[in-house]
Amino acid sequence: MTTTDRTSGQAADHAAALRAAGLRVTGPRLATLEVVERRPHADAETVAHAVRERLGTVSRQAVYDVLHALTDAELLRRVLVDGRRSRYELHRHDNHHHLVCRSCGRLEDVPCAVGAAPCLIPHDDLGFDVEVADVVYRGLCSACRERG
Repeated sequence: MTTTDRTSGQAADHAAALRAAGLRVTGPRLATLEVVERRPHADAETVAHAVRERLGTVSRQAVYDVLHALTDAELLRRVLVDGRRSRYELHRHDNHHHLVCRSCGRLEDVPCAVGAAPCLIPHDDLGFDVEVADVVYRGLCSACRERG
């Protein structure tokens, strides 16, 4: 399979996902999904820059609006790791968690903590029907630990 074949296949998959979510298929939406697929855990500014490079005329605000719409439609998942910057990944509905390095900011996916989703059941759910547990483990990655 060539790169062109793979790219057009991904675009078709993204177009189908947009339609299934009840969203119109637009250039900015397709480009945003493609950028996030190629650069998982990119922040909004990085995604906006890459989409503008690809499409040329789309505004930064338009890309931010697309990120919000795709997150609301559960096509993207927003990951908050430092309370200030959102990072984005394709929403795979697999309830995985994240490791983040407190020094360099490296972000990695890790499988569910224990068992099936939602992985972590609170001691008292206060009447909630828990569906997802978002966990971010913080520490030092091996490269930062070696740098000392």
